[in-house]
Amino acid sequence: MKRKGLRSKMFREWFGRKNEEDKDQRSDSWEELMDDGCGMAQETGSCTSSAELRIFVGTWNVGGRSPLGSLAVDLDEWLNLKNGADMYVLGFQEIVPLKTRNVIGLENKKEERNWNLLIGKALNYRYGCPWLTPRLTHNISSSPRAGNLKRERSRTRDENLLVESKYKLLASKKMVGVFLSVWIRNEVLRRFQVSDLRFCSVACGLMGCLGNKGSVSISMSIEGTRFCFIAAHLASGEKKGDEGRRNNQVLEIFRRTRFPKSSKGDRGSLTILGHDRIFWFGDLNYRLCLDDDLARRLVQKQDWKALQRFDQLREEQGEGGVFQGWKEGGIEFPPTYKYCSSNFDRYSGGVASRVGEKQRTPAWCDRILCYGKGLKQLSYSRSESRFSDHRPVYALFSTHIEVLDHKKPSVTPFAEYAS
Repeated sequence: MKRKGLRSKMFREWFGRKNEEDKDQRSDSWEELMDDGCGMAQETGSCTSSAELRIFVGTWNVGGRSPLGSLAVDLDEWLNLKNGADMYVLGFQEIVPLKTRNVIGLENKKEERNWNLLIGKALNYRYGCPWLTPRLTHNISSSPRAGNLKRERSRTRDENLLVESKYKLLASKKMVGVFLSVWIRNEVLRRFQVSDLRFCSVACGLMGCLGNKGSVSISMSIEGTRFCFIAAHLASGEKKGDEGRRNNQVLEIFRRTRFPKSSKGDRGSLTILGHDRIFWFGDLNYRLCLDDDLARRLVQKQDWKALQRFDQLREEQGEGGVFQGWKEGGIEFPPTYKYCSSNFDRYSGGVASRVGEKQRTPAWCDRILCYGKGLKQLSYSRSESRFSDHRPVYALFSTHIEVLDHKKPSVTPFAEYAS
């Protein structure tokens, strides 16, 4: 009882502090929020030309499962490596189970590191890096100490290969289960100035301040164009009114995302809307507002247009609740959630449901949106990995960057495994 009382007191104190911190940053409506941040980032320096970049953005709720070597095929399909992009921006949700010890405990970088190593292998395997080639090893004693040494050598070898590879890890950031990993082609680093990396996490889950829900954001400049990437996991639930909780969390993320000043010359912290190109993606958890049986029949007919008329996210956009002015590509793929844990080829629930199986109406929970001028979406689709009860989603974008007039490109050292 004493421990429970102490934990409750800790939560109340934390919640109180967070409310005080956020009090000055709150606004009353989506319109007010957009008005406050309507000015886009200002170009700096003298622009002499422009260059095109292809950016791959992906999102995947992995259901608390650890990455496995067998995921290589799944990642290969998801990352669509036939058409290699200049940047890969990957958002994950639930890379750890959302249990109490993970939500309120200290951050553990193990899963982040494992996912980054697996992504690095997937991105670079096609370009001659021997990620999956069997290696000869000397006979080593089977003692626990020898086993640990072998694993450590293997991990060090993999990390060294990352340094020599075609794609480099530019930055990564984790908050509980939300994880954002950004990879960039070596050629881009050689040709252009990539700088001013900044990070921000917003926890808005349990009690409005725990990290079981929320966002991880990365801000950066490529030449004279500033980019912002937001990976988010919003409130779940398909009851009436749950969409309001999701809307409120979107607004909270906008209000509380502040990228710290990078130098003394900066006027203040940078907001999401202070960027030129913005990407928001993740398990946004918006559902379909129609009868479960009808939803399944429309899915079976592959009538995506009819189904989209009941999509909560587009409904909220149309009514001015959230994401006014933001763009999303046409959805021409099946709902990505929720697949049955015992048979990942069918949706959970329905007539064929088993005892104890969750009844969930299929929905496009996993989404990718963008904001800003000069963005062209080339594709929007999903992958068919059966790793979790969500299907991974991806989009490919083309955009131009303003190349500044400087003597030679310079690269800010990138923040591997940033925390």
